[in-house]
Amino acid sequence: MKLNKFTISLLALTVMSSVACKKEKSSSTGWNYNDSKWGGFEKHEYAGQETGPGLVLVHGGAFTMGSSEQDVTYEHNNVERKVSVPSFYMDETEVTNSHYREYVFWLKRVYVDYPEVGINALPDTNVWRDRLAYNEPYVDYYYRHPAYQDYPVVGVNWQQATAYAAWRSDRVNEMILIREGILEPDPDQMNEANFNTDAYYVGQSDGLTLGKHQMKDYRVKRGGTRQVRMEDGIMLPEY
Repeated sequence: MKLNKFTISLLALTVMSSVACKKEKSSSTGWNYNDSKWGGFEKHEYAGQETGPGLVLVHGGAFTMGSSEQDVTYEHNNVERKVSVPSFYMDETEVTNSHYREYVFWLKRVYVDYPEVGINALPDTNVWRDRLAYNEPYVDYYYRHPAYQDYPVVGVNWQQATAYAAWRSDRVNEMILIREGILEPDPDQMNEANFNTDAYYVGQSDGLTLGKHQMKDYRVKRGGTRQVRMEDGIMLPEY
């Protein structure tokens, strides 16, 4: 039997349509994923975590920790053992004065009713002072003068560094949602009404301006939408 080009094209299109419409099933229950008719449980392909701005991936591995020499004093406090370190991300360079000033600027711009938030984030420039050295120019100019804007920030304590990392996590995730069209840029966020990753995950997103592209909610049969979840793999983990 001879088949013309139209018939062959129609058969190919039918095969492609049947493959495209086939839903992935759970290997434990047999229920369809991403199908509102089967409850709407979602499973998405994950290509891997994207690298955040300014970060580099450090691949993990295993190494031998401890002394390989004879323990002459028999203290046994440095026993040779194998240690595995998982892969992790770290900044390509130190956090600069410019990076940290951007953080303080944001705090002062957003927390207008709580000026102490921005004040408490300022680094301690007195760390430059020393009895046997004349470092007053650094005390006065190092943090703010443009000549030092790409130098590492100093005088930041552990609590301030932790708060900076949390702020940076939120700003990067906010940028990702804006890039994906899920949120619109909103420079007028004020006080507590600003984007926070943890608050967004639990549905506390009042005051945020939604974009044109929202996630499809398969729990709703007729075109429902939802917020981004951690399971979607879109936003990044905490810094």
